[in-house]
Amino acid sequence: MTVDLQLAPKTKRAAGERCCEPVVLPDIDREQAARLAEVAKALGDPIRMQLVDVLRRHAGKVCVCELVPLFDIAQPTLSHHLKRLRAAGIVDSERQGLWAYYYVLPEALDELSAWLG
Repeated sequence: MTVDLQLAPKTKRAAGERCCEPVVLPDIDREQAARLAEVAKALGDPIRMQLVDVLRRHAGKVCVCELVPLFDIAQPTLSHHLKRLRAAGIVDSERQGLWAYYYVLPEALDELSAWLG
C-alpha cells in the first residue's frame, strides 16, 4: 500500500503565530497538577506503594512496630518512607506513648483516583 503525500513548501510564520491549534487543553489547573504530581512522586517508590497498600487495607491505625517486619528494611528507612507519605498528605499518624500509628487519608487517594478515572 503506497500513500502519496503532497508536501507544501516551508513557509515562515509570523512571530507568536501558532503552527496549529491544540488538540486538547489541560483539564486541571496548575495548583491541582502540582498537588497530584506530589502524590504521584510520593507513590513512585515500591516500598511506599506497599506501605499505602497495607495501610489502606487495614481497618484502622497501624503501629509502626507492626509495619517493620513486613519489609526488608531498617526501621529508620521505614520511618523515612512514612515521612515522605505524610508530607504528600497520603497518610497521617497519631502518637500514643512511644509509638506512632499510621493510617491512610482517603481523600488524597480519592483525588488521584478521580483524575485517573
